[in-house]
Amino acid sequence: MPTSKKSAAPRRGDPAAARPAAAQASRAQAAPPAAAAAKRVRTAAPVEDVADGMVDAVRLGWFEFATGFHLRKAQEASFAAFKRLVGGIDIRVGHFATLMLIGENPGINQTTLGRAVGRDKSSLTPILDDLVERGLVARKRSVQDRRRYGLTLTEEGEAMRATLAASATEHEKALAACVSPDDLAHFVRILKRIARIMPD
Repeated sequence: MPTSKKSAAPRRGDPAAARPAAAQASRAQAAPPAAAAAKRVRTAAPVEDVADGMVDAVRLGWFEFATGFHLRKAQEASFAAFKRLVGGIDIRVGHFATLMLIGENPGINQTTLGRAVGRDKSSLTPILDDLVERGLVARKRSVQDRRRYGLTLTEEGEAMRATLAASATEHEKALAACVSPDDLAHFVRILKRIARIMPD
């Protein structure tokens, strides 16, 4: 009676025994890139959350107590609030101060005005040119010195100044509310001192 032959188990060290394991490893390494990418997408944090966390975690370092840094931020916040008050009027920081001071000092020359607003000729001239072009400021030749010009507001400039002055009054009240009454006068004196000393 014929007997069934059992297949012999592979011997340790037989190269044939290593082939199935090697094939499995090869298939694992050749996994579709799309599957791996999908896995990464599922585990990644949302972009919005990462961005918010980065902003919240910003360290100011040296700027934490830097006077100039906080002065600039305060000025930008202040003028942004002022712009909201004046609505759709196209006015910028330098334009506002220039317009108001010309109104307070009709006939003022550019050099004197520049010292008052803290601007040199190269930065003040474009502002004046724009205000003249918009019909808000007029240049008039000086009677005493024909080489020099005095600056005055036109009727449109006076109307603009009155509108801006009303908004500026409301804005100053809001600014004053940020500082205690006892500290306000001292705070303004410090700002004036910085403006007076630093340019030297």
